[in-house]
Amino acid sequence: MTPENAAASKARVLPDYAPVPKSSLGPALNDKGYHVGRVEKNLYWVTDGVYQSAFLTTTDGVVLLDAPPTIGGNIQRAVDEIAAANGVSNKITHLIYSHHHADHVGASSLFDKNVTRIGHEETRRLLLRDNDPARPVPDEIFQDVRTLEIGGERIELAWRGSNHTPDNIFIHLPDHDTLMLIDIVNVRWAPFGIVNLSEDIPGYIEAPATALAYPWKHFIGGHLGRLGTRDDVVLHQQYMADIVDNVKSAITKVDYAPYAQRYGDNAWAAVKGYLDEITDMAAAPVIAKYTGVLAAADIYTASTTFWVMESLRLDLGLASWVHP
Repeated sequence: MTPENAAASKARVLPDYAPVPKSSLGPALNDKGYHVGRVEKNLYWVTDGVYQSAFLTTTDGVVLLDAPPTIGGNIQRAVDEIAAANGVSNKITHLIYSHHHADHVGASSLFDKNVTRIGHEETRRLLLRDNDPARPVPDEIFQDVRTLEIGGERIELAWRGSNHTPDNIFIHLPDHDTLMLIDIVNVRWAPFGIVNLSEDIPGYIEAPATALAYPWKHFIGGHLGRLGTRDDVVLHQQYMADIVDNVKSAITKVDYAPYAQRYGDNAWAAVKGYLDEITDMAAAPVIAKYTGVLAAADIYTASTTFWVMESLRLDLGLASWVHP
């Protein structure tokens, strides 16, 4: 770093954000940087405080649910820890992909080539396209639903339509009162920027209702340090519903004309000002309501509101007009 860059970096003032509510924080990590805990019976979860994985010990070996690279080698360490404590096998025999994204399955290649990888047919297509050696394509795929019977345990996989990604699936463990649904609800946190980087916003908004139609007590959302409850999913629904309602209200109140007059031929400047005003008007009351309730509501609500607004306009035709 040059002296000039060092001086500029030193001079930069980093912003302050609202404190993270204690209810948003998970358990402390061990000295290796992870926490492993029981979800129910022989189902366990692993977190590094930012990402989550889970695994099921069975009489035939271990079924792993996702393999985030930030947890990486600590996944096997967590499995070893539980296996040693309970006197069961630590051999991972199956790996289920929730969806194709590298941040959730990018440690797949750490595991034996003999591990059976299972995912949706669209996951296989996308991974063939991406050609990433860290994410071997699934050995077994399904189209809509599939029930796995492994070592006397039951796992129900279902594709209920596009949401976060075209291939994101519901993983239900009925005998363990648990649902795993990745990148939809960040338990007690606001979604990451632009709606958790989701591709299908109508599908994303609908997914929690689909999740709540399942019977379960424990929720594994894939991010941050906490397991969830049904109340946590409902809270997320309320947050998203407030954003939708506020966008619908704000878009009727903001006038495009002043921006068109101010910027003339610079159409993008006019459009940016217009959409930014709608976003700010819609996001402000949501930020005020959920700061102190959902961590990072003050950080990412505006970008989520912008992307919801664009979905309402482009997917659902909100405030669309046809020139006479």
